Amino acid sequence: MSHLFCFGLGYCAAVLARRLKAKGWRITGSARTSEAAAALRQDGFETVLVDGKAPFDAGLIDGVTHVLASAPPDEDGDPVLRVAAPALIAHAGAIDWLGYLSTTGVYGDRGGGWVDEDSPLKPSTTRGARRLAAEREWLALWHEHGLPVHLFRLAGIYGPGRNQLCSFLDGGARRIAKPGQVFSRIHVDDIAGVLEASIARLHPGRAYNVCDDEPAPPQEVIAYAARLMGREPPPEIAFEEADLSPMAKSFYAESKRVSNARIKGELGYTLRYPTYREGLKALVAELR
Repeated sequence: MSHLFCFGLGYCAAVLARRLKAKGWRITGSARTSEAAAALRQDGFETVLVDGKAPFDAGLIDGVTHVLASAPPDEDGDPVLRVAAPALIAHAGAIDWLGYLSTTGVYGDRGGGWVDEDSPLKPSTTRGARRLAAEREWLALWHEHGLPVHLFRLAGIYGPGRNQLCSFLDGGARRIAKPGQVFSRIHVDDIAGVLEASIARLHPGRAYNVCDDEPAPPQEVIAYAARLMGREPPPEIAFEEADLSPMAKSFYAESKRVSNARIKGELGYTLRYPTYREGLKALVAELR
């Protein structure tokens, strides 16, 4: 039986886990607290406690065939590698696939220009720099120990419960405009689809941009969401006048268009939601 171990069974990983569980896979997910572990068990997943500090028992991944790491790095580095690298190395010969969820933030700001997986990696935020350092640590396990690492650089994630439609429902919709600003996006269902495609077509050491076909200005997406909700778009606010949190400001620090040609050509993946329009239309239907 195929057995997926998820270091961090959060928003993205859970979609993949549910798909594979329905196909007969065994799924184990890590949790930082006993409360989080209990919640995962209610969803039918096996759980183990991994807090990123205590030593990791290598026996916990005996029989594991596939690994997904989605925990973000902190100021001390990647929390999974910090405790579990020796265990993963010891099981390298038994693991068929390992996926690491990174971010397109490793490319930095390109002034709205295009990037692909061969573009120079020049992160311009602390978050992006930490992700790049983690990517290099993970790839070292492939080069030095044969662990079949695959990198997935995710664009802005949206899906059920996390989308522009929800911002209208909770009263937080804002249409912030910054000249030349564009973001690439990806529906969480397509993230899971790309990961499944990679499991079926192994290419250890490869990086994949996971994004849809149409990078777009954020204010356009909000305006489209308003039309779907039958509401007037919120007034446009200049970026300089918007009172944004440091985290929100960091997203606007970078503008780029991300190519997804590799997931289509190398993995043979066809996007379920090729643009934000198809994605939001499906989501608004779920609200009714």
